[in-house]
Amino acid sequence: MSSWNRIYKPVVVLTLVCAVVAGLLAAANGVTGPIIENVAIEKQENARKELLPEADGFTRMLGYDVENVTEIYRANNGAGIVVTGMAKGYGGDMTVMVAFHADGTIRQLKVIEQAETKGIGSKVADDPDYWSVYEGKPAETLVLGDDVDAVTGATRSSRALLEAVNAAVEGYHAIAD
Repeated sequence: MSSWNRIYKPVVVLTLVCAVVAGLLAAANGVTGPIIENVAIEKQENARKELLPEADGFTRMLGYDVENVTEIYRANNGAGIVVTGMAKGYGGDMTVMVAFHADGTIRQLKVIEQAETKGIGSKVADDPDYWSVYEGKPAETLVLGDDVDAVTGATRSSRALLEAVNAAVEGYHAIAD
């Protein structure tokens, strides 16, 4: 058997297979990437409308520099502000959207992305009843145990949610003041 058949032919065949597969994956990503991005944008727009339904539209605010704040939107009619904050939870990043009334109190919040442990950290990340303890709180730095209680067995997740809300509070003050 020649060295071509034994050594080079399998290398060439595998290289060609890998190149074809990589090309197909790149093409699939090129087609689905924009669709996935549009779905994510639509999901965030719907979350803003859900959190601040009295708003007639939103304008993205720019020019702020607040750690762990990814987006700030002001309601066009002055109904309030929606700030997206992030914090590190037990299972990964937790992204929280917080709506503030025009008077600076927290209207409502929603966890829009999380990777917490099912059944433990998800008690915090997926429970609108727990989120409601933040409603009506002033736009001030909140303290776990004083202003908001942690969920038993999910202290890290509770702290992550609180840190994301506190980041949102900082973002609120960055543009409201």
